[in-house]
Amino acid sequence: MRVDKFLKNSRLIKRRTVAKEACDQGRIQINDNPAKAGSIVKVGDIITLGFAAKTIRVEVLDLKEHLKKEEASDLYRQLQD
Repeated sequence: MRVDKFLKNSRLIKRRTVAKEACDQGRIQINDNPAKAGSIVKVGDIITLGFAAKTIRVEVLDLKEHLKKEEASDLYRQLQD
């Protein structure tokens, strides 16, 4: 699955276009490598999201195309820095 789509489906970022812009600006990393919007995410990957004041690290647990809002947090596990 593309990283921009995963970020939208997991609701870590609200819209796919915003996720694409974050990737283009270099604020998204997969396994400590800069990610483009089309980069492929696999189960077990570590995604780092750099926001203005903080950084969020999550581990990908599952990949689903369609899911309910309540199930979105089941796709990842937040990691402590």
